[in-house]
Amino acid sequence: MRASIAGHPKVSVVIPVMNERRTIAAVIREASRVHPSTEVIVVANGCKDGSDRVAERLGACVVRFESPLGHDVGRSIGAKIAKGDILLFTDADIVIPAAKLSAFVSAVDGGVDVALNRYLGPALKRRVHGVVLAKHAMNAMIGQAELKGASMTTIPHAVSRRALEAIGSENLAVPPKALVIASASGLLVRPVQYVEVGKSNPRKRRAGKGDPLERLIVGDHLEALHWFIAQRPPRGGLTDLGRLRDRVR
Repeated sequence: MRASIAGHPKVSVVIPVMNERRTIAAVIREASRVHPSTEVIVVANGCKDGSDRVAERLGACVVRFESPLGHDVGRSIGAKIAKGDILLFTDADIVIPAAKLSAFVSAVDGGVDVALNRYLGPALKRRVHGVVLAKHAMNAMIGQAELKGASMTTIPHAVSRRALEAIGSENLAVPPKALVIASASGLLVRPVQYVEVGKSNPRKRRAGKGDPLERLIVGDHLEALHWFIAQRPPRGGLTDLGRLRDRVR
């Protein structure tokens, strides 16, 4: 099995990893099969369990950092060194079959700039998770309500080289902001394949403390909306309709 190739690959698969020795080999094997011309880039940040060595033995290009980089920063670093025309992002702790990953690659190869997972998260609940609410709300606010809860926060997703250049690799560290920039740039953003990542996500929830990443990811959405509002005229470009503000004293 060859996880990376020399020269100019068609696809670059970016996989941030931090202590995922149990799953990293299977993730790389599936990722390497998404296209005959594929490089696999593993960004190992703060690994202490040898995940990076496993990735290297499987032929992946491994970029190492001694200390943890922070949530999603690995995507940005991997994208910066990627050579492919299509960039596919996934995580090291969830094994996704190559057949499902390939759907994102095919969508971008067919003209989609940002190919998203159709997974929307559970929205029909008494208490909807804050991240699910943030995704739906942000997409509605930026004029992409048809995306519902589809998001670059959710893996897997893929982008074209054109999209990467418009978004900027540094902005991939804040996935909601990357999606807002893509939308504002007129890029074609589409949900293309359903991959159930909610139940399979092994992120630990401490009893009574909820999701430790909820506040972080909701904050990312607020940062994205701040960027969006800053690019637009007063009132977001919307009219006052029948309001006569000069009558208010």
